[in-house]
Amino acid sequence: MARFWMAALMASLLITVSGARAQYDGTGDLKIDKPADKEDAASTPAPQGAVVLFGGQEADLAKWTAMDGKSAVNWIVTNGVLQVKGGNIISKEQLAGHFKLHVEFRIPYLPNRHGQDRGNSGVYVQGRYEVQVLDAYHNDTYKDGMCAAIYSIEPPSQDVAKAPTVWQSYDIEFQSPKFENGKKTEPGVMTVWWNGVQVHDHTKLTKDCTPGGRGGDTSQPGPLMLQDHGSPVQFRNIWLLPLE
Repeated sequence: MARFWMAALMASLLITVSGARAQYDGTGDLKIDKPADKEDAASTPAPQGAVVLFGGQEADLAKWTAMDGKSAVNWIVTNGVLQVKGGNIISKEQLAGHFKLHVEFRIPYLPNRHGQDRGNSGVYVQGRYEVQVLDAYHNDTYKDGMCAAIYSIEPPSQDVAKAPTVWQSYDIEFQSPKFENGKKTEPGVMTVWWNGVQVHDHTKLTKDCTPGGRGGDTSQPGPLMLQDHGSPVQFRNIWLLPLE
């Protein structure tokens, strides 16, 4: 009987592992509009002066915590890639002032899911302002919730999505809100390049926190938060460069 259960367990594990791999092994009969959609976005090395938040090593997990700010993260590091698993994570590094954030991500092929359930995650600047991660390739959803939207504030000016399983990139220039005598005088401002194409241009952040964010005092710095929304989205090469 013990052998039977052990064999059943091993078979179950093999199915689970092969299923997870299959989500990145190909895109089946998905219609590809042009060859470039199957080409990874160029990876950008961290420049001098940048703070590397994830550089591909399992040791980099020590730079992050679970949402309580102290527990170890459950996300998986394999072959230099960080994969969503077991809740949102936040960086120990606090994002303040004026900076550039670089994030590379890829979305699994989930043909049986649709809309917001298809490869959903998010990059929350200061833990408050989400740049949406979602499979936008032949997958319709509401415009201010599509991939590269500043969620619930502004959709991207154009759709430059890569096919699922292909590496994509965000470059986010962020200016924190400005305050005088405890009162906000200027909102935060965000400019976003998606796969090298500018899709937001000095967008004013009209909310103190987009849905799903951590909130908090917007006059204070906040961490980078990466979202677990139930899809095994992957990340790599995450760095932060302070700007003047």
